[in-house]
Amino acid sequence: MVRRKKKFSCGHKGFGRICHKCIQANAVIEQKQKLKRDWEVSFDRDSIDLRNLPKNVVLKSRYIIQQLAKEPNYRQFRGKRLRHNRFVISIPINRSYRLLCRDRGQSLSPEAVVSHEDYNVVKPGRI
Repeated sequence: MVRRKKKFSCGHKGFGRICHKCIQANAVIEQKQKLKRDWEVSFDRDSIDLRNLPKNVVLKSRYIIQQLAKEPNYRQFRGKRLRHNRFVISIPINRSYRLLCRDRGQSLSPEAVVSHEDYNVVKPGRI
């Protein structure tokens, strides 16, 4: 008895009842969609809006904000006070992004993550 490959509705050929290639492909797609949904849901827990930033900037910003909540020592992240407004602290995330925090006395409250370009163009007193 010679078994012949049958053609599935998806176009693949095989011997079984179902197309295993399509099942594997669907599993990979579903896993990627779940990771993407989990990533989108993670933004709801952030104290500031980080949605339009690159992934590496989001991860580092979250880490710095988490560490500042434990101990508000901004100098460990090379943060500096602005000259025109001493209550605003700028913490570099990477070469292109800065985390701006406001000094509230005993704590620091993050206000925004801005690109270095936007950060440099801001006129004194607007932050």
